[in-house]
Amino acid sequence: MNKLDQAEAMKLRTKQFAIRIVSVVRSLPRTREGDVIGKQLLRSGTAVAANYRAVCRSRSKAEFISKINIVVEEADETVFWLELLGDTAVVPPEKLSLLSKRQMSCWPSVQRPCARQNKTKELESWVFQ
Repeated sequence: MNKLDQAEAMKLRTKQFAIRIVSVVRSLPRTREGDVIGKQLLRSGTAVAANYRAVCRSRSKAEFISKINIVVEEADETVFWLELLGDTAVVPPEKLSLLSKRQMSCWPSVQRPCARQNKTKELESWVFQ
């Protein structure tokens, strides 16, 4: 699989992630907590896919690093809101299983190289693995 195919696969994967986030938000209870957290979750969860598409349009390594870090930040925020939903019992944690551990596990793996901003090769290898 070449880099273009790998980037397209990641676009699809992040879009599927966003679709699952929309499903979770639709299933939230119509309470004050559900609405507030749901709006935050919807915004950050769908931003992962939208911002990854922007990563694919990067014109330089510096722009790539900047944009992939935005994806990581949005993904981390999404994880926070999902954890908060479960931890506060707004939603039973088992109901959040719609988002598989496999999907969520990819975000911490990109955070490590992103923390070392100048490790472009590590970032590129994660995105195009």
